[in-house]
Amino acid sequence: MYDVIAIGELLIDFTLDRLQEDGYPVMAAHPGGAPANFLAPLARYGRKTAMLTKVGNDALGRQLEATVRAAGIDSRGVVLADDVFTTLAFVTRDAQGEREFSFARKPGADLLLGMGDVDLSMVDETRVLHFGTVGMTGGPSRDTHHQVVEYARRAGKLITFDPNLREPLWADLEDARREMLWGIGHADVVKISDNEVEFLFGCPVEEAAAQMLRDYGVKLVFVTLGRDGAYFRNQNGEGRVPGLTDLEVVDTTGAGDIFGGSAVCGLLESGKAPEELTTEELRRIARFACAAASLSTTKLGGISSVPPFDDVRRAAAQG
Repeated sequence: MYDVIAIGELLIDFTLDRLQEDGYPVMAAHPGGAPANFLAPLARYGRKTAMLTKVGNDALGRQLEATVRAAGIDSRGVVLADDVFTTLAFVTRDAQGEREFSFARKPGADLLLGMGDVDLSMVDETRVLHFGTVGMTGGPSRDTHHQVVEYARRAGKLITFDPNLREPLWADLEDARREMLWGIGHADVVKISDNEVEFLFGCPVEEAAAQMLRDYGVKLVFVTLGRDGAYFRNQNGEGRVPGLTDLEVVDTTGAGDIFGGSAVCGLLESGKAPEELTTEELRRIARFACAAASLSTTKLGGISSVPPFDDVRRAAAQG
């Protein structure tokens, strides 16, 4: 039995290491992909996890599959494809560590994930299914995401969703909006960033969270606010927790995903349904998730930047 499985992209993030004299970047390769980043803290903090994805049967794809296994994530749902390359993402950063993405994905292996690649028995065996929209930008993967999510809902699984907007991947941002709202409408728990709230709802985060609970059937919303921490809301109440501000930020890649995975870890630890959590319980969960996300920004990459549990617990207690 799994605690959480995720469907979506597993890829290589090439992150800016330094600039050469002529201004061109020297890039460092790191394992990534939002669903994999999301699972990484869950696996590190003792939860049983697995990934449904496709990579190329190339050097980087095989290394990614090995990295997933080394991170404690079951890789039996990772398909190695002979006819397509592993997806690559190039992540540059500004002086504040904020990211800009470029992709080599026309198409990449993750976009070609079909229903024939998915072992639905893994969905039967999990408590939670997590997904985002990078795998819903087109190709067979979009329909596969829809079918797997619908299957999991019919089976009574808890559904968690992160819109994870990557504008360069969408030919039409109205298409992005439709898919993101579809995801929200099929989720029990939504982790969304403040810029995604602005894109979708154009209103303060408090109003957007209330709308998701009222109009879309969401049970629990977390909104990440960058360095300002996070906002949370369910039917029992709402609140905010601060981020850690006394850290030297190196790279924010994967921080939102690590927040999401850490928050779901706390949700599972509570043993309660998301709508049953008290405001104080949610505050503790959000504080822990904020600490994990904040500490992750002191290292490069996503999967590789998940901080140790004891470090997160100490930082959360001081926050």
